[in-house]
Amino acid sequence: MRARVLKVVLDGCGSYLGMEKGCLVVKDKEQNVQKYPLFENEIGEVVLKSGNMVSTGALASLGFWGIDCLILTRRGKPVAMVRSLDDDSHVETRVCQYEALKNGKGVHVAKQLVLSRIESQNIMLRKHGLRQHDLMVAKHRIDCIESDSLSIIRQKAYEH
Repeated sequence: MRARVLKVVLDGCGSYLGMEKGCLVVKDKEQNVQKYPLFENEIGEVVLKSGNMVSTGALASLGFWGIDCLILTRRGKPVAMVRSLDDDSHVETRVCQYEALKNGKGVHVAKQLVLSRIESQNIMLRKHGLRQHDLMVAKHRIDCIESDSLSIIRQKAYEH
């Protein structure tokens, strides 16, 4: 079996993803057609940006063939992932993530990631002689975030 190396991306506007005779078919606005035979097992992922059209038959075929489908907003923000019902490869990871959310470890790890990112940015800013972030202020703001305020923070993040 060949490796799944192709990523089919519909990132323009007005493209169509459908099925035709065992092939995934992509048609763009100018009616240019690209066909991807599913039986060759080369497609690893399909990325769909808002503003394109998709047939349910194509989605069903992606699930049948075990091909992940990532759905993005017009600005490129991931909002959904469509996977096969048989795909249980991430179950253990999800269970660990839910446990980390419940016991607070997830929030602690997220805070450390953000702080590390700011520290890394400061290294680059210092290298180029630019003004750095105040780490003490950032650390204080990050430490003040409580797990009950996460839904408010997420909502604010989606608004930007």
